[in-house]
This record gives sequence, structure tokens and C-alpha cells, in this order.
Amino acid sequence: MKFNNLNIRISPSVQIGKNVKIGDNTVIYDNVILEDNVIISNDCVIGEPLNSYYRDRDGYENPKTFIRENSLIRSHCIIYAGCQIGANFQSGHRVTIREYSKFGANCSVGTLSDIQGYVEFGDYCRLHSNVHIGQGSKLGNFVFVYPYVVFTNDPTPPSNLCVGPQVGDFSQIATGTVLLPGIKIGKHCLIGAASVVSKDVNDFMLALGCPAKEIKNVYQIRDRDTGISHYPWPLHFDRGMPWEGIGFDEWMKRDD
Repeated sequence: MKFNNLNIRISPSVQIGKNVKIGDNTVIYDNVILEDNVIISNDCVIGEPLNSYYRDRDGYENPKTFIRENSLIRSHCIIYAGCQIGANFQSGHRVTIREYSKFGANCSVGTLSDIQGYVEFGDYCRLHSNVHIGQGSKLGNFVFVYPYVVFTNDPTPPSNLCVGPQVGDFSQIATGTVLLPGIKIGKHCLIGAASVVSKDVNDFMLALGCPAKEIKNVYQIRDRDTGISHYPWPLHFDRGMPWEGIGFDEWMKRDD
């Protein structure tokens, strides 16, 4: 492991793998596990204690926090205790990930995004900058969420209810969209920019508007210049995807 040796505070209970790098002014609390090749940049807090720590330190035990191998946490991020961060994770700057959030492998979260805890992400999820994911939300695999999207979770505010949206595999949530509490978006969907989604969306559907309505099957979305359908997008986009260079259909065969 490599430290820059300026104002670093690491609990004795932290487990640190091989080739871990930790930047200046970083605090790592109890029961954090950093696997091999993890990079924690400057001014981060890892394993931030839960609220009860500040009320009853003597009786408090920090839940385990896992940051899996080859992850990169950029500067000024806060990751709360109880989180599980999958392998090859990358964050932007000033990201907050609240307690008991769970990420699969190869996910990324953009600058100034806010994950409000008890959220589940599959593999290869990509959140762009300034995304807010309300507590209790659930995202499948290969879900892309673009800037200024908000996942809400209180159907009758203010209340004690917490029912986050669910988004199926391969779906795209375009910029400025709001997902209302408890709605379910199917697989391979496209939600148009600045939509307000108040009803469930079926698999392979384009939905847009305020309130959002299902417009057409994504296979029917054509490029204005070429007339070629871009959707389902994995057939036409592979940068950074596990099917890069071999094709989605071929990869799906291997996956089976």
C-alpha cells in the first residue's frame, strides 16, 4: 500500500489489500475492507458511521464496508458504513453513497451524485453527474442514468413510507427525468429526457412526456439520417461493455 502521509487517519480494524493507494486528508473508519489495487483519492471518508455512532459511541459497532478490487474513489467522496462496492468501480468527485448501498461489478457514479442508501445496483450501471437515487431504489444490469435524473421514494410526502423505483436490465433513463415512487421500468426501455414517470413501463418501450406515456417499441426508433434502428442499444454500442469486439448476440451465447 502507498500513502502520501499527510493527515491520513485509518482505523486499526481496516483490512487493506495489495497495492492500495490512499490520498491525503482521508479518513477510513472501523471495519472497512479495501481489496487489491483500490485507489482512494484525497479528502475522502470511507466507512462513515451511521447516525447512532454520534448518539451512543460506546455501544456502537460500525457495519462492514467493502470496496472490491481495482476500484477508484475520486476526491471528496463519502461512502457510508455497510456499503458493498463491486470490483472495478469508479466514482467522480464529491459523490455521497449512503449506508447499505450495494453495487455490482464495473459500475460508475458521476460527480456530485447522491445515493441515498439501501439501494441495489446490478453490474455495469453507469450514473452520470448530478444524479439523485432515493432510498430503496433498485437498478438491474447495464442501466444508464443521465445527468439530473431523480429517483423519488415517498408516495405521500411527508410520510414514513419508502418505496423506490425499479429499473430493469439495459434500460436508459435520459437527462432531467423524474421517476415517481414505486414505479417499475422494464428491460431495454428508453425514457425520454425531462419525463415524469408516474406509471409502470413495459419491456422494450419508449416512454416520454409529463406524465410519461408509452410511445412505441424501441425497435421502431429510427435514425433520422440513416433510417437504421439503434435499439436495443447493445446491438450497436459496445464501448467498455463485456461484448466489445465480439458482438452482443455472441456474448449472450457465451453468457448462457
